[in-house]
Amino acid sequence: MPFYNSEGKIPKKRHTVFKNPKGGIYYEELVSREGFSYMYSNLYHLNMPTQVMKLGEFEKFEDRYTYIKDDHKPYHFKSYDSNKLLLYNKDVAISSFHILDKKLDKNLFYRQGDYDALLYIQEGNGLLKTNYGNLNFHEGDYIVIPRGVIFQYEIQSKCISGLIVESQAPIETPSRYRNRVGQLLEHSPFCERDIKVPKLQNPIDEEGEFTVSVRLREGNKCFVYKKHPFDVVGWDGYYFPWILNINDFEPITGSIHQPPPVHQTFQSKGFVICSFVSRLFDYHPDAIPAPYPHSNVDSDEVIFYSKGNFMSRRGISEGSITYHPMGLPHGPQPGKYEDSIGKKSTDELAVMIDTFEPLYVAKSAEQCSDDKYPFSWLEKNK
Repeated sequence: MPFYNSEGKIPKKRHTVFKNPKGGIYYEELVSREGFSYMYSNLYHLNMPTQVMKLGEFEKFEDRYTYIKDDHKPYHFKSYDSNKLLLYNKDVAISSFHILDKKLDKNLFYRQGDYDALLYIQEGNGLLKTNYGNLNFHEGDYIVIPRGVIFQYEIQSKCISGLIVESQAPIETPSRYRNRVGQLLEHSPFCERDIKVPKLQNPIDEEGEFTVSVRLREGNKCFVYKKHPFDVVGWDGYYFPWILNINDFEPITGSIHQPPPVHQTFQSKGFVICSFVSRLFDYHPDAIPAPYPHSNVDSDEVIFYSKGNFMSRRGISEGSITYHPMGLPHGPQPGKYEDSIGKKSTDELAVMIDTFEPLYVAKSAEQCSDDKYPFSWLEKNK
């Protein structure tokens, strides 16, 4: 997490007696990464957070990690209103999600066990309830949920939908935009003021059966606890869920077309995430605002098209997802390169994920794939 934060009541010193008003003590929990050598937070509970009453059966994902073999081509997925794994490798899994409020189990809690998660909210709004506090979310929000955080969704619209990125490693702000002590630099496209952090609510001191569904790589397993997981009276540290809205990303522009790294918003092991937002185009008198055809031979490219007019593309709509494997030239569709000359601005919103290892196309993505997409650059398609 990019900065230190503190919520609620905490003792003066870590790992010391922290008395409650009844004469007992609060129970400290350390949540840490990389063998106590990276980010961490200390949480203080009304009750011991280890009181498991029951264990559920492991529910294995059937055929989740099966992929289309012997295939290497561009893809266009139309999966806006579905829950589908689309692409994955050893570092990251990329899925669409669509959650209806009426189908949400409001008594179930969730925890990421093997992944850190980033959700991009394409549609809908609501409240993310966590053991660190609550976060309101709405369209355009990136929600970062590190593994180990216990949470619930309270959907305040008909549904929420968008893109979910699950990472084997922590999801961070880009090192290119941080100084040596971790502060976002003056020329960073966003700063700490743009980041929303959880607001701790009154602790819940309830006894019963509270089911936490733990999301693992190969399936889910439920743990039933005796005490309510949201019994935290205070916490501090660098490790917590947080939100950044794509509209708070301030684009870096130039006299000629800027390369994708200037749009970087997040980093993790094996991939980066970039934000393409509304911006003024290049101001050189002979500039071509549309991106030039390009072939990045070291990374796969995934783009989620969120809102606006996608000035370099044809046949792409809101919620479309394109995938271009490394080494395959791609870029503006016929006529769009020339049409961009003289244009002054764009109102598009899009999320790009570049991975540094090849992605597998999940078999579950077949039914939402546009078979004609690889031929969409032919001149006859103008």
